[in-house]
Amino acid sequence: MSESIVKIKGKKESSFLDKVKEIIPDGGNLNLCLTCGACASGCPATGLADMDPRKFLRMCAMGMDKEVLSTPWVWMCTMCQRCIYVCPMKIDIPQLVFNARAEWPREDRPKGIRDSCDMALRNDSNSAMGTAPDDFVFVVEDVLAEYQESQPEFKDMEAPIDKPGAFFFLNQNSREPVTEPDEMVPLWKILNLAGVDWTYGSKGWAAENYCLFLADNECWERVTRVSANQADELGCKVFLNTEWGHITFSVRAGLKKFNIDHNFEVASIYQYYAKWIREGRLKVNSDWNKDRKV
Repeated sequence: MSESIVKIKGKKESSFLDKVKEIIPDGGNLNLCLTCGACASGCPATGLADMDPRKFLRMCAMGMDKEVLSTPWVWMCTMCQRCIYVCPMKIDIPQLVFNARAEWPREDRPKGIRDSCDMALRNDSNSAMGTAPDDFVFVVEDVLAEYQESQPEFKDMEAPIDKPGAFFFLNQNSREPVTEPDEMVPLWKILNLAGVDWTYGSKGWAAENYCLFLADNECWERVTRVSANQADELGCKVFLNTEWGHITFSVRAGLKKFNIDHNFEVASIYQYYAKWIREGRLKVNSDWNKDRKV
């Protein structure tokens, strides 16, 4: 009678997990998971593609590389970092997702994100719409002149570009100069009323970074460097982001990740809105809410 020998092996080795742990600081705390599920409870992508952050991390830990590196869920995760915020062990699951994206062949990554990243590399605007620096300058100057003439109360309003020594280096969503140029004006009015010293850059003015979402480090670095160099060349003290989300993160993280020397701080315009209101530089009035019964 032959004997059957059963060999019990340890956990399956994961080349992907080991690779990621070498890349991110302190290994991203990826070995500290308590499987509590807090990450999944607050994740907007939980349940999509039959996946959630806890399940994704456990699959990585179990060495299920093939499944981990083929699930479309990594492109559904917004990398918003809610999972880190609620995790008692502060495990960096978004970094795990980012590196999983980077393992995909570039041609297999989502076309929309890929095309927007590639468009941003066409010129030094960093614009995902491909808007060239001279086109941006033309649109800004044209729209400014129109409103200075049509609204005399704002005849002194400015929208400077490449102004040396300006305190704030301001970015701008790429879509507005191309498809909705009038949407730039309310921001200019706010800055004018608050007496803010600011400037756009003809280079690096775009307020998005699809190369971050694409997990393309080379392109992410290029976009960040263009903006950082322009802000420093103008001598600006604050790199002011008009959109709080990914662009603030991409600039802050990019400067650190790629060891980019810079002489400015990175901030969101929302914190300055609050500051200008507290200082009385922006007069807040709720009367307009009355008609809306708010």
